[in-house]
Amino acid sequence: MTNFLFDTHAHLDLSTNFNEEVNTIQKLKIYTIAVTNLPPLYIKFKSRIESKYIKPALGFHPELIEKYQKYIPQMWSLLDEAKYIGEVGLDYNVAINSKAIQLSFFEALIYKCNDLGGKVLTIHSRNSVDDVLSIIGAKFNSKFILHWYSGNLKNIDIAVANGAYFSINYAMFNSINGVKIINHIPSERLLLESDYPFVKHKDRSTFKISEIDITVNNLAKLKKKDYNEMLNILNSNFRRLLM
Repeated sequence: MTNFLFDTHAHLDLSTNFNEEVNTIQKLKIYTIAVTNLPPLYIKFKSRIESKYIKPALGFHPELIEKYQKYIPQMWSLLDEAKYIGEVGLDYNVAINSKAIQLSFFEALIYKCNDLGGKVLTIHSRNSVDDVLSIIGAKFNSKFILHWYSGNLKNIDIAVANGAYFSINYAMFNSINGVKIINHIPSERLLLESDYPFVKHKDRSTFKISEIDITVNNLAKLKKKDYNEMLNILNSNFRRLLM
């Protein structure tokens, strides 16, 4: 099968050039998991999309849980229909003051996804990897991706043992710690993400979903593989994630 590009974490609904971005994704055939930050935003976004290349994800960003607790019942009512879940997780940096409600929500989410099975979660874990991994555990009945991982190397090993994938973006190559993290992750657990529109290109413009091939090239160089070999590995990982 021909290799293809994909993006496991893009905030497409936040685009200021929505139609242009959607048309580009379809033209380039980039399979995109389009995360959302709140249940009502997922409903709104889903109503705007009719493309086999764009998969809406039901999300509830950890930074927003305390302020928008009224939407938690809506999250649970939509959970059964949604295969893709994200952005979800824990944040002990920006949102440390809401740690208790974040934990309560994330524990309930993982319990429900484990019970339902067959979900694909893209997870935020800033300064909170220990709790994220502890809550998910070793026998989670769904697939999960640690988005823009920034924790320690020991937790990478634990996450890999528990089935985690890691989505890599352009910005991670711009720091010593980011490169160290990518080098430590086994190639068979690597995935691509743009985190559009939150990642900046080197010229300070927004890194676009259509530029995700740059990340493939950077991974190839770091892992000492040619571009097509690296893309083939990434494609195999993506297919396995969706099985």
